[in-house]
Amino acid sequence: MQTITCSAPGKIYLFGEHAVVYGESAICCAVDLRTQVRASLSDTIRISSVLGDTGLDHDRYPYVSSVIEKMSEMADIKGITLRIDSDIPVGSGLGSSAAVTIATIQALNLLFGCGLGPEDIATLGHSIERRIQGAASPTDTYVSTMGGVVIVPVKKKLNIIDCGIVIGNTGKFSSTRQLVSNVALLKKNYPQIIDPILSTIGRISITGEELVIKQEYGSIGELMNINQGLLDAIGVSSPELADLIYAARSAGAYSAKITGAGGGGCMVALTQLSGVEDVASAITRAGGEAIITRITEHGVRVEH
Repeated sequence: MQTITCSAPGKIYLFGEHAVVYGESAICCAVDLRTQVRASLSDTIRISSVLGDTGLDHDRYPYVSSVIEKMSEMADIKGITLRIDSDIPVGSGLGSSAAVTIATIQALNLLFGCGLGPEDIATLGHSIERRIQGAASPTDTYVSTMGGVVIVPVKKKLNIIDCGIVIGNTGKFSSTRQLVSNVALLKKNYPQIIDPILSTIGRISITGEELVIKQEYGSIGELMNINQGLLDAIGVSSPELADLIYAARSAGAYSAKITGAGGGGCMVALTQLSGVEDVASAITRAGGEAIITRITEHGVRVEH
């Protein structure tokens, strides 16, 4: 086998971002936006995408470069050409770094016969994200590997959510590392205030588990909106996100909240299937890019 193409999905959080970094529960869903990595044996190491063509480059391609270096400890990788194409906006809170990391690991795993299973892939992906981002939850890489709807840290799969999903992209880049660092500083300075907020976000996720199982979308929405208020309290929202969130709610969405680290990037709205276009239009009018998608059971996979 000289060439292989693998893809991995992005993700949204129903509940739990930021709190999950401190061991609290979160519910995360793989969405049908994917990053594709085409790997071919070659004499040198080349990485290409819309960001440009280069060799190992920890500034332009930190995750992919780190995967190649790490997997060179498992296999004799003298040369590899990687082509990356993605539906997932970078720096948007939709798990673009996890998706490219997991897709690259699986492509090299299969091309060089490393023998890694799904749990190994997710664990290796998390270690790479943690090294690059500082503090990083294992959630993104786990969901990108496994697909579906997952509650962590117990790693239990839940029912697929069968309602409308509309993502609103502010187009404003946000640094996960910086936002996680900002929350950590707040937690250090005001532990008696921030610790209960993070704990409450975790309890929202635990309460939400039963609602996801029962497919009670109205109640899921109420909890998502409460979660959004708590994320706002720890300083990870933005005026642009707030505009899209309230536009989606006003258009009839069950809920709308930040997904991911915040600060920019994306929000997500849950809505009735019949209301998807209305919510998408409202997000567009409020200045965002609306992305209509769905939850997917498919994690990392080989593309033929």
